[in-house]
Amino acid sequence: MMSLRLLGSIELPAHAKDGGFDHAAVHHGSSRLYVAHTSNDDVDVVDSSSDRFLESIHGLKGVAGVLVSDERDLLFTANRGENTISIFVAGREQQTARLSVGIRPNGLAFDPSLGLLLVANVGDSNVPNSSSVSLVDAGQKTVTGTLVLPGRPRWAVYDEVTGAFYVNIADPPLIVGIDANHPSEIRETFEIPSKGPHGLDLDPRARQLFCACDEGKLVTVHLDTGEVRLIGDLSGPPDVVFFNRALRRLYVAVGFPGVVDVFDAGPMRILEAVPTEKGAHTLAFDYRKNKVYVFLPATHRAAVYQDD
Repeated sequence: MMSLRLLGSIELPAHAKDGGFDHAAVHHGSSRLYVAHTSNDDVDVVDSSSDRFLESIHGLKGVAGVLVSDERDLLFTANRGENTISIFVAGREQQTARLSVGIRPNGLAFDPSLGLLLVANVGDSNVPNSSSVSLVDAGQKTVTGTLVLPGRPRWAVYDEVTGAFYVNIADPPLIVGIDANHPSEIRETFEIPSKGPHGLDLDPRARQLFCACDEGKLVTVHLDTGEVRLIGDLSGPPDVVFFNRALRRLYVAVGFPGVVDVFDAGPMRILEAVPTEKGAHTLAFDYRKNKVYVFLPATHRAAVYQDD
């Protein structure tokens, strides 16, 4: 059964140096798609209504993480090359703060009720205890705390039911839960039966996390029961995952060979592996339009798919 239908592609600026794209997010209120163009120290902005490139936000050194809060109309970037995060007004691209955080910030998650941003800092193997999370009060624009992690973090998500952040740890393979109201310690830990937890997303209705691992496996964690299930094989080492709540589908970007694996989240079976481009490890999802954007580093484009 096919699900993703290719609509076309969007030309994005050429790479200024080696590298490509990283995290991306959609601000649904303004129909703007933001993607970290890491090799350019930019965030590229796309109009997701007309699917055309609008502009680039410059001067974000080594930008890797990008996250949007639709509830608060905020855009966050993790600027890995200078150990900072930026806060923007989403839709207007107006920077309101740039704050120093930990070493090599990457993954981001946000609690809109508290206005609390979690920043997952990859750290430096030569600096003890530098794999950490920084906690940022987005309203006050201040860093309110730091928590040392048991290993290098990857993606992070927030769950409003448990009021907790969940962070993938690459090694040892774990997901840690951090209470947003008491973020000074790790509240719970889930052991993941596959190497290199990487991409992470949440099905809030079925109460489960989807964890895509570097070993090429997909794992689920049930947040109410704590049950961890090894679902099966991916097409290769994955990166980004997004869950489509309306259609109950999961999209997993696999850079090599260059596909998006599409799963039916009910029976947790793969529907198709959609060929993209070698190295295309990141994607974005517009839930209002059921559109998936896959970022193609070799040709500096975004491929646009409609899910029916």
